[in-house]
Amino acid sequence: MGKVKTSLIKLLFPAAVTGNILFVLWVSFNGLKEHFQGTIFEKLSYIGLMGLLAVNTFLLFYFRKKNYE
Repeated sequence: MGKVKTSLIKLLFPAAVTGNILFVLWVSFNGLKEHFQGTIFEKLSYIGLMGLLAVNTFLLFYFRKKNYE
């Protein structure tokens, strides 16, 4: 069971990081296309999403490093 779990984590880690990067690029592209115009709530939700993605990526790297040491 441990080997399957490790293989799954090795597969999901790059997929999660790649998904985060693609999502940031997609949201940033749409923001640039619209010149980052929007209501204050849209701007706050954008900042919140980017913050959550940054924390998510940091935690992925942190726990991966911690588990492989």
